[in-house]
Amino acid sequence: MKATKLKSLLATTLLALLFLILGWLFFQAFKVTAIPSKPNIIILYADDLGYGDLACYNPKSPIPTPNLDALASQGMRFTDAHSSSGICTPSRYALLTGRHHWRDFHNIVNSFEPSVFPKGRLTMAGMLQAEGYRTAAMGKWHLGWDWDAIKKSDPQASGEKRKKKKMAGLEDYDWSKPIPGGPLSVGFDHYFGEDVINFPPYCWFEDDKIVQAPDRMLEKWIWEPVTDGRTEVRPGPMAPDWNPYEVLPKITQHAVEFIKSRKDAKQPFFLYFAYPSPHAPIIPNKEFIGKSGLGPYGDHVVETDHSVGQILGALKEAGLDDNTLVIFSSDNGAEHYAYERDEKYGHWSSHPLRGLKRDIYEGGHRLPFLVKWPGVVPPDSVCSALVSQIDLMATLAAVVGAKLPGNAAEDSHNLLPLFQGGTTPVRDTHVHNTTATYAIRHGDWVLVDAKDGYISKVDPNWETRHGYPAEDSQPAELYNLKEDIAQKKNLAAAHPENPEELRSLLKKIQEQGHSAPRLEGVPSIPN
Repeated sequence: MKATKLKSLLATTLLALLFLILGWLFFQAFKVTAIPSKPNIIILYADDLGYGDLACYNPKSPIPTPNLDALASQGMRFTDAHSSSGICTPSRYALLTGRHHWRDFHNIVNSFEPSVFPKGRLTMAGMLQAEGYRTAAMGKWHLGWDWDAIKKSDPQASGEKRKKKKMAGLEDYDWSKPIPGGPLSVGFDHYFGEDVINFPPYCWFEDDKIVQAPDRMLEKWIWEPVTDGRTEVRPGPMAPDWNPYEVLPKITQHAVEFIKSRKDAKQPFFLYFAYPSPHAPIIPNKEFIGKSGLGPYGDHVVETDHSVGQILGALKEAGLDDNTLVIFSSDNGAEHYAYERDEKYGHWSSHPLRGLKRDIYEGGHRLPFLVKWPGVVPPDSVCSALVSQIDLMATLAAVVGAKLPGNAAEDSHNLLPLFQGGTTPVRDTHVHNTTATYAIRHGDWVLVDAKDGYISKVDPNWETRHGYPAEDSQPAELYNLKEDIAQKKNLAAAHPENPEELRSLLKKIQEQGHSAPRLEGVPSIPN
């Protein structure tokens, strides 16, 4: 009898212990992670990198990107992430402000044009600066400066003579003066970069000054021939210490040094690192030539990946890896040279999507989006929720505990629950825009509010090879992305009610001046 009771007690005890262990394991697996107080934040922003270029998104990609693949395996890979635009400047503006670019402008900033930031516009850098962060921007800026502040008066060059002047000259500006309206005016403590690698002035910028004044004019490409794409060079002033092949290595080294300098700093940092690559001119350095088997573009992507590895390595070496949120994405899809690469190498930079840079199709704005944050973001995880780069403003505000005012980040949604492994979508709608063409995504449906979604010149041979139908006569295109991610079946005629409903939703978002959940109930916000 006693033996039976003892066995029963032992069994009960063991069962209770088992349930305790299983409960603990379950809790560890599914508990809501605690958010570290004000982590370091790094945004790595590639230029003209396609959705299908990385192996972690396209297993058939021949381009070796071990550092970005490792970033994906150590964190979260988003498969339905979008930029605001299919071109450069608008996407960067939207990312840094949490506001659809088209509420303010549509196109890129050209050489010697002013800043796109309205006076008083809160940026991501400004928000983090106010929260005690050391903020730095490096690499490509392409958001304008107040060039008129350093422009020399030239009474002899007025009227028709001034109008006929085709390019800025060496004597038009006082290159020694600080240039307002750049990164330091929107919340960055430090800037180092080249502004735009294929736009004059060709020189190095540090903070709000040019490091060495231009003393010559670059009128044509004078370096090694570009064998993939074009040089994309705009004529204009150039400094003697500037060489395009040095841009990527130099800004990477500057970022490495910045990270190492933060090793013992008590102040958290925010680094916005904007790559000039693999944007044209496609100029991989000699040590990377032949590394991809996909020509210079693939080699340039390999060099970009190498830079990512250097920056992440510096983070680890400084002992800052565990308390740093790292985000990687691209401003838009690959340039139209991708058509030639697809024909020559059988690699489609937008795979499995339709469209490229400038296009309103998915390939123009659906992009790689990787997030790593040890202890918060589940490693080797995939999120299929619809997200936008615009959402990073509200997300980082949530991360650092900042309260956004009503006139800031008007279109930004908080992605932090997704970062933590949540599965409930945070947005179901997104507006895509390039120049004057719009598309609106709602749920699985996307309406291209135009005859077609091409803005860049399409290669008809590519369409034939990939099984796209001949152009139809419908005034708009409607796709169900869940069933047709390649956007081959225009369903506008089959679902005539959908385009009108989506147009109505687009008009509402445009007119009310906001789409952020925290602003629900606000009747309208003027642009």
